[in-house]
Amino acid sequence: MTEHVWRLADEAATLALGRRFAMALDGGGMVIYLHGELGAGKTTFARALLGALEVGERIKSPTYSLIEGYEAQGRPAWHLDLYRIADPGELEWLGLDALSDPAALVLVEWPERGRGALPAPDLTLHLAYVDGGRQARLQAQTGRGRDLQQRLR
Repeated sequence: MTEHVWRLADEAATLALGRRFAMALDGGGMVIYLHGELGAGKTTFARALLGALEVGERIKSPTYSLIEGYEAQGRPAWHLDLYRIADPGELEWLGLDALSDPAALVLVEWPERGRGALPAPDLTLHLAYVDGGRQARLQAQTGRGRDLQQRLR
């Protein structure tokens, strides 16, 4: 498993990283798990990535709806926030079958709460508070994830 680390001095740096990811996507599907404590920048990153893909509508936080769907450059894009999920079984009624579309971009905050009900990640991004700023640590989980990681270097 390969890893890459970025120092993120402020929110603007997190937004820039999300936009950089969007530019590195190759148009195929990608599942990205977003890990980090509350306020670490998961939603900020996801909004920046989706915004850079010009989804053409207001990008809402899925904190209460659990899932928001978009069309991003001709492919489906899904943003999930599973913070309020206590058990993966609660996800059954969401119709998560669409997440397995090989062309879909799937961003999942708090993926550990949906264990077993989610597609496996291509990438995991760990956001953490470090030395007055934040740090983003990217780990590729699949060949597709490694390809994206290479494009980000």
